[in-house]
Amino acid sequence: MKKSLLLMITAILSLSVFAGCSSDKTASKADLTVWSFTDELQEPINVFKEKNGVTVDLTIIPIEDYPTRLRPVLESGKGAPDVFTGELAFIKDWVEQDYWEDLSQEPYNVQDWEEDYVPYVFDLGKDSEGKIKAVSWQTTPGGIFYRRSIANEVLGTDDPAKIGEMLSDMDGLFEVGEQLKSAGYRLFPDEGAVRWFAQGQDPQPWVNENNELVLTEGRINYFDYAKDLREKDLTAFAPEWSPAWFAAMDEPINYNAGWEEVKEDAADQTEVFAYALPTWGLHSVLKTNTKETVGDWAVTNGPNPYFWGGTWLGIYKGSDNKDLAWEFVQMMTHDEEFLTDWATETGDVLSYLPVTEKIKGDFSEPFLGGQNNYTFFLDEAQNINPGIVTRYDQQIDGFFGSMVGEYVEGTKTKEEAIEEFYRLVKNAYPDIKTPE
Repeated sequence: MKKSLLLMITAILSLSVFAGCSSDKTASKADLTVWSFTDELQEPINVFKEKNGVTVDLTIIPIEDYPTRLRPVLESGKGAPDVFTGELAFIKDWVEQDYWEDLSQEPYNVQDWEEDYVPYVFDLGKDSEGKIKAVSWQTTPGGIFYRRSIANEVLGTDDPAKIGEMLSDMDGLFEVGEQLKSAGYRLFPDEGAVRWFAQGQDPQPWVNENNELVLTEGRINYFDYAKDLREKDLTAFAPEWSPAWFAAMDEPINYNAGWEEVKEDAADQTEVFAYALPTWGLHSVLKTNTKETVGDWAVTNGPNPYFWGGTWLGIYKGSDNKDLAWEFVQMMTHDEEFLTDWATETGDVLSYLPVTEKIKGDFSEPFLGGQNNYTFFLDEAQNINPGIVTRYDQQIDGFFGSMVGEYVEGTKTKEEAIEEFYRLVKNAYPDIKTPE
């Protein structure tokens, strides 16, 4: 998934994929329209149009604009796509809307597929009544991608299992950070990387069954962990998705320790040891931003499992082209031949177990020095709890992250930041109960 690139796109990219088949065959089937926030469907669409002799129009919209651009056409039915995707950040909101076709009914009967998928992936495509609105071919657990050469130099090993032991709790994570700093390296590019491990200490939904905002101890700890990383100078001060954040994957970067006193000529250089990224981060982030460090990476666990992102696929309820749309959804999510080819060619970690069971044992990733990352991620996926995902996550996560940032920068105390967080949530969602 190329989410990192899509976050920086400022205009809609529309791609039309035309079939190179006979006019008779093309005329025999209607065109298919697909909307998504990611370009990962482009190659599958190429396969689909060659197999079916159809025209497929793929419209890609930057993820930050996607819900606001898509919702009006789904509600009006004018210009709505036959197939559209949903992302983890808003999947639980969208499955409750009347946009996607119910795939539990005839002729789909997707409920019969359930045992063939990683459980959390299949569950997230259901609405509160158990109707299946969307399905996904992939699973997106996260890990810590680290540089093997730096690990060998500073930690005495590059073995993922041994590095994972060192990073298996927050104390160990900070201890490794101090060792790296002493050798001239930095643990992470920025403080945001630690959010997954702080919140994962006690994973709960942002809003519980009583409609109460849940600020767990782990989430509160994120304030302190992020502040400690900054004050102890364990990061390269390269904000997530910034040019420096990408550059540090492949080369030493300039950084300014102790931002408050920094001067123009106070820049120094450092190399970044690790990035906290999910499955898609390997292919769409690391691989697309590295040349010098190819083969020098490995992936291991952090203090706790986490997951980030994911793409679900469904059929627009008002589509006049449901038969063809269903053929595409089936190919993308349940066609064993296609998915085997897709996984072996792209390395995308599938949620479809009949294929993963077949290929996982022999998987080897050259970018990771030959490591079998497939087995690692599939094991991590088994620890994911879909119950922590809510319809509010995208906006509440944004509010929370901004308040942690203000605390780290020193513009708010922790108490002020938490109070402002409550206010932001209450203003956005008056029905959610926040502490007085």
